[in-house]
Amino acid sequence: MRKEHNILHAAFKHAVMMRQMATNPADAVVPPRPKRTEMHFLTEAEAAAMLRAARDTDLYLPLLLAVGTGMRRGELLGLRWSDIDLDGGAAIVNQALQEAYGKIEFKEPKTTRSRRCITLPDLVVEALRVQHAAHAAKALAAEPGYIPSDLVLPAPGGGPWWPSNFDRIWRRFKKKQSLAIRFHDLRHTHATQLLRAGVNIKVISERLGHASIGITLDTYSHVMPGMQEEAAEKIDAGLRKALAG
Repeated sequence: MRKEHNILHAAFKHAVMMRQMATNPADAVVPPRPKRTEMHFLTEAEAAAMLRAARDTDLYLPLLLAVGTGMRRGELLGLRWSDIDLDGGAAIVNQALQEAYGKIEFKEPKTTRSRRCITLPDLVVEALRVQHAAHAAKALAAEPGYIPSDLVLPAPGGGPWWPSNFDRIWRRFKKKQSLAIRFHDLRHTHATQLLRAGVNIKVISERLGHASIGITLDTYSHVMPGMQEEAAEKIDAGLRKALAG
């Protein structure tokens, strides 16, 4: 309802600017506030168990990339080999794959900071090298019905992986593994693990492509209490050592 209101408000606003309407009727409507979706994340052990279960499936690399980079689903499905620097261990987010009204299209990232360069963990680079070799082998084999593409995560039969089809495979997998999380929660898993490891919040914000560091702080404030206690302990230990000397 909020999305519909935004579209109508923008249309009526334009009509007012073009002197086709005197006022914007959408100004008098207060759309409902969206319910805040409860955030879930996996521990390192839980993430490892999930990846082991997905090892021999088409989901392994998407799940590994999600946990290892914090990229959004659309960004992952829109990732091309030209965006990957295997030798430098980095990936550039240039576009996202979106599905709407029975069509798919590649779109630019929604904000300036969403277009970003992400340093890849060695584990992810190793998996990408295997994937790259497998893609090259499939292209040479020219299997009947296979659609070659330069996408890092093509559909099992080649070509773009429709988000709705990807979601169906993901839902079947997580039901089988009894995972009560959304795919987007793997992005939260990435951020939470970095926060708990003491990585600077600005670096985490840049990896996630947030428009501002404030969004990152607001989104992951649930992790802060434990970090505050850890910070106090470190300050206490440092001061005690200095005073004892």
